[in-house]
Amino acid sequence: MERQSNGMAAIDDFVKRQKDGATFVITAQMLRLEPEEFDTLAQIWLDDGGPGFNVVGMPHRTVVDGEFFITRVTVIKTTSRPAAPDS
Repeated sequence: MERQSNGMAAIDDFVKRQKDGATFVITAQMLRLEPEEFDTLAQIWLDDGGPGFNVVGMPHRTVVDGEFFITRVTVIKTTSRPAAPDS
């Protein structure tokens, strides 16, 4: 699970650097995740959107041991919202 939390920190930093409305690619390799791990995240992103982005287009899949796993998605950054004031 440590690897996934590192991957999520990396994705948050990467997304923050993108302009609102920018289209970009996220891969398993750039997050240093195995295809199986990335596929799990990508499935959630497809259903619910990701942290600050939505998946657009068809995900790219790779075959590993006879199974297809998502290894690359194209996403679009959603509009940034101002940070909520601390309560």
